[in-house]
Amino acid sequence: MRAIRLIMQRELAQYFSSPLAYLIAGAFLLLTGVTFYSDLNFSLGVRPVEPALIPNLLAQVMIVFAPLLTMRLLSEENREGTMELLLTAPVSDGNIVFGKFLSAWAYYTFILLLTLLYQFILVNIALPDISHTIAAYLGIWMYGGAALAVGLLFSATTENQILAAFMATIALLLLYYGDSLGRVVASADLAYILFNLTLQGHYAASFAIGAVRAEDIVYYAGLIVVALFIAIRVIESKRWR
Repeated sequence: MRAIRLIMQRELAQYFSSPLAYLIAGAFLLLTGVTFYSDLNFSLGVRPVEPALIPNLLAQVMIVFAPLLTMRLLSEENREGTMELLLTAPVSDGNIVFGKFLSAWAYYTFILLLTLLYQFILVNIALPDISHTIAAYLGIWMYGGAALAVGLLFSATTENQILAAFMATIALLLLYYGDSLGRVVASADLAYILFNLTLQGHYAASFAIGAVRAEDIVYYAGLIVVALFIAIRVIESKRWR
């Protein structure tokens, strides 16, 4: 645990000292702020405020933001040759992967918490459904963790950060829009399976409408575990090259 904590702290320090990370956070908050302001102006006196507005937006934009947040975590180590130093240090492959993943998830969590400011504004203007909001934020937090794990996996496979981000974006697009294939297949059972394999399928039908289901939490946790397991195996293979 100490090794994981040290790696996590090191990576978090790099996040908070990186201009790119601040640009990503700035774009993240600008996009959510503009969306919130526009929806609030439209909804007042017309319809109830959407409690899951910001999480619903993040479900789409994490396809892009997750690869940007994770693309350098392992690919940079590969490119600069510091991966060999990590592999000879008294830390396991799992410690390396978990430490880097937790740093990305912690940074994402920090930015996500900043968006709670919009909910405090709503409390003073309207009366949002708090339980709906909590469910949506829990869902997008798990959703974000799964997206970051996928991004980290592709970062482990290459020393090119741009390529890592591109491959992760393609994978996340497939995981997001995979349920669209269910609309064109003839089998209802296959359509149901495709829907339940997607990120959106486990968010839109539960968390986004204020419901928390164990199967959706298990899906996101399982995707995190699988992606990190494969990333560990990729790192492990470098020891034998």
